Amino acid sequence: MGTAERKQKEKEERERLFLARAGELVRSEGVLNLQMARLAEACEYATGTLYQHFSSKEDLLVALAEQGAQGHVEIFRRALAWPAGTRDRMFAIAVGDMIFARCNPQHAKLMQYVFAEAVWENATVERRRSLLERCRPITEMVRSVVREACDRGDLKANGLREMELALGPWCLCEGMHGLVHTQGLLESCDVHRPDELLFLHVQILLNGMDWKPLMRPVDAAAINVLVETIRREVFND
Repeated sequence: MGTAERKQKEKEERERLFLARAGELVRSEGVLNLQMARLAEACEYATGTLYQHFSSKEDLLVALAEQGAQGHVEIFRRALAWPAGTRDRMFAIAVGDMIFARCNPQHAKLMQYVFAEAVWENATVERRRSLLERCRPITEMVRSVVREACDRGDLKANGLREMELALGPWCLCEGMHGLVHTQGLLESCDVHRPDELLFLHVQILLNGMDWKPLMRPVDAAAINVLVETIRREVFND
């Protein structure tokens, strides 16, 4: 191994160490309490060495989010592989997304945090591009189920592209994650069943989009049965 290859390998090993320790600190103390100097000290490196890998704390957080994104991609893959109709598979994405957020709360919070304007704009273009590339399979899978729904006649495009049609369910899921992660906010509004209410609103939205087969009526009992079916057949582990 030449000098250049050895140095590159050492750099990659350092970066893995920084990300691993950063993940531990975020899980134990939260995103906002992560400090670059303390992370460098925990890894037994100078702070300047850490900044050779990440230009800022925001850059580090985007890299950390990318590291945990593969599990999220897998949730979408499992939902889309379920042998069900297009509408039920789109709904399964919402169910799987909520399950993933509950099982991985720090990653879910981190993803919302890094996409906030103040963080995103202070990360390097390269880090932002890398995270978006890691998440690209999610976009492609969502496009595929919407395209299939239109081809089968389950859904009318009405002049909209695939991701434009999927924007409504996406916004509902992301919005609910943000509300849930703001401790005490929903409770202050006397809202205590966010998961159930999200699934109810997704079904109402899909009906409003005329995504067939329509759920008539949209009721909690029918939705609970469908959610339990999805949990059992798609996310049973």
